[in-house]
Amino acid sequence: MSMSLDLLFTAIQQARSKAELRSQVIPSIGEYFSATRRAVFFFDELLANDPTLQTILNTALSIDRNPVARYLAERHAPVHEAMVTTPKTWQLICPRADHWHVMAGPIVHRGNIVRAIGCTRARSMPAFNHDNLVDLSAICLHISGWMAIVEATKNCDTDAPVLGINTGSQAVRQCLTARELQIAELVALGKTNAEIGTTLWITENSVKQALKRMFRKLGVSSRAAMVAKLANIN
Repeated sequence: MSMSLDLLFTAIQQARSKAELRSQVIPSIGEYFSATRRAVFFFDELLANDPTLQTILNTALSIDRNPVARYLAERHAPVHEAMVTTPKTWQLICPRADHWHVMAGPIVHRGNIVRAIGCTRARSMPAFNHDNLVDLSAICLHISGWMAIVEATKNCDTDAPVLGINTGSQAVRQCLTARELQIAELVALGKTNAEIGTTLWITENSVKQALKRMFRKLGVSSRAAMVAKLANIN
């Protein structure tokens, strides 16, 4: 028997880390929705250059190829495949038998989607419905709140700087927005504008415009100069 919503909410609040949330809470969420498969995607882990997650973002979760991912990115709201495409089209996008029905919801932190919860059902199972979306929305809200608490208490190191960029310095915080800091981290990792857009679920043009603003704020004219300056700010 699956957990009730109340028990799921309690389990979320008692999780002490991303690993515990993924290993203990997410399986229970999958059981609650009678899902064939379930997962939570931690987009910030792409900063560690994980090729597996990068492949997932470039294919299954690409906002250009997957209308479910696009809806999620644009609206920050739970969605299932029947809301955004026809069954015939969905089969072409995702022909896997265990992904016949798909539902996904966003985990939001500081105004950005940092995670997504995905559940799938096989062809022989009922499609996800409005009530499922309402329940997933509540679950995502609780996990987003959990994120804020964990970040505040430093129990989850999801904002750790990479490649020496001092994103924790007061000067950087005052100069760049949270989104611009994410872009700076990815630039430092050698990502192209297209790759940055895919990772952050924004358009390539949005990345270009953000870089122009960042260059202007920092008084630089190139990506290399920006990374070097950020690495030396303290």
